Amino acid sequence: MNFPLFIAKRYLVSKKKRNIVNIISGIALSGVTIGTIALVVVLSVYNGFNDLIHSMFNSFDPDLKITAVEGKTFEVETINQKEIEDLHGVAYLAQVLQERAILEYASSRDVVTVKGVSPNYKYVTDLDSLLIDGNTNLIQDGVPFAVIGAGISYTFMIRLNFLDPMHIYAAKKGERVSPNLARSLNHKQIYPTGIFSVQDAYDSEYLIVPLNFARDLFDIPTKVSALEIKLKNEADKEQIQKQIQTLVGEKFHVKNKYQQQELVYKVMNSEKWAIFFILVFIFILLSFNIIGSISMLIIDKKDDIAILQSMGAGQKTINRAFLLQGWLITFIGAVLGLILGVFISLTQQCFEIIKLPGGGSFAVSAYPVSINPRHLILSFLTVILIGFITSWLPIKYFSKKYTAAVQL
Repeated sequence: MNFPLFIAKRYLVSKKKRNIVNIISGIALSGVTIGTIALVVVLSVYNGFNDLIHSMFNSFDPDLKITAVEGKTFEVETINQKEIEDLHGVAYLAQVLQERAILEYASSRDVVTVKGVSPNYKYVTDLDSLLIDGNTNLIQDGVPFAVIGAGISYTFMIRLNFLDPMHIYAAKKGERVSPNLARSLNHKQIYPTGIFSVQDAYDSEYLIVPLNFARDLFDIPTKVSALEIKLKNEADKEQIQKQIQTLVGEKFHVKNKYQQQELVYKVMNSEKWAIFFILVFIFILLSFNIIGSISMLIIDKKDDIAILQSMGAGQKTINRAFLLQGWLITFIGAVLGLILGVFISLTQQCFEIIKLPGGGSFAVSAYPVSINPRHLILSFLTVILIGFITSWLPIKYFSKKYTAAVQL
């Protein structure tokens, strides 16, 4: 029999009448449990938002994107598109021309980003999955249409069943600004056919139109801003990215989905770890209950210490018994917190009990949840480590003092 463990379990689950030590031990156990629940639930919700944003960006951004190192546009003939399309693993390649323009509707005006795309663009991205109204048919019976972001729709109060067209203005290339502003601007009008929602930065910014419409608007007949590429599911994305980079040379960037939104992903990852360390700091404060619990237990059990010493128990054995008491509190609290945290997260995931404010104006109506096994393990190990350290501190500073007092 492990004598120190036996003593620790007796002190933890003793049927003796409740006293202040029992109450403090219960508070310590509750603190560890609540702290673990907070770690699990908050990280699961944050992972849910991360996964949601990633899925939205993945639907809007292509697998690979080719852009010029210098300048906003480049001549499309400078890249052999046929060589890229013939690479094993490449499914589709679309041309994109993207520039800033002035959008006017009714009495509202604002600067937006007009993104002209070639007809096969719908195969390159999953824009259909982002639609909240309408469709993505940019050309119908030879007439150009636009797909607009939900933010633009809200700001300009544009609806698909309205009869008035949107007016788009862009500066004429090579023209000096004239006192008569209308002479310095190209003007075209277009009707919306769909409304999409990705993320606020995109929803309030992008207006997607046919490529030829954008070429006429911006006076850019042969250049493009980017080539966007869709890869096959079984393709080795990293290998194809390297092959395309070799084909296009150093004058062009070839970026994958992560690199296209690198800043956003880095910020999101930094925020997640910042939240984690804040929660860990809070848990450290909660774990001081363990120090108080063991300290009070040592003081309260002075007579027991004397009896154990008279029976031949050494100081190391007594210290180990109190240390195991703290470890048991930590372990039981961590396990309970982990189970309850996963249960709460799964309940939210399945039943969407806690709703997001805004009445469903966001992409989802309830707080999203995603349980990451690695984060569960990290949370559990963090709680165990902190609990073990806080259990050791009172042993170091109190046990020897009171053991010596008993011996005297």
